[in-house]
Amino acid sequence: MTKNFEALDIPPDALEQGGIEVLRAAVVDGAVSVALRRSFDDPATWGRLLIDLARQAARAYALETDMSEEEAFERIRAGIEAESLDPGSFN
Repeated sequence: MTKNFEALDIPPDALEQGGIEVLRAAVVDGAVSVALRRSFDDPATWGRLLIDLARQAARAYALETDMSEEEAFERIRAGIEAESLDPGSFN
């Protein structure tokens, strides 16, 4: 890992139309560090956002590795399921 923070570019449509950043995540020493805004009246909207992120991540794996988008999405889904079954995840 680099000692410098490597930020992603702002999405082009957000630059053109404006918007509010709702999530920023970084890997720091192998752990995920997150900042977020509640942003939505209904928490279910976060579920839709997380699925969209999973689909985009699966697409990135398909483009950058020999893994198919479907296989990558299934691996992501399995990781979500395993984490959600962890009884200590709300502590």
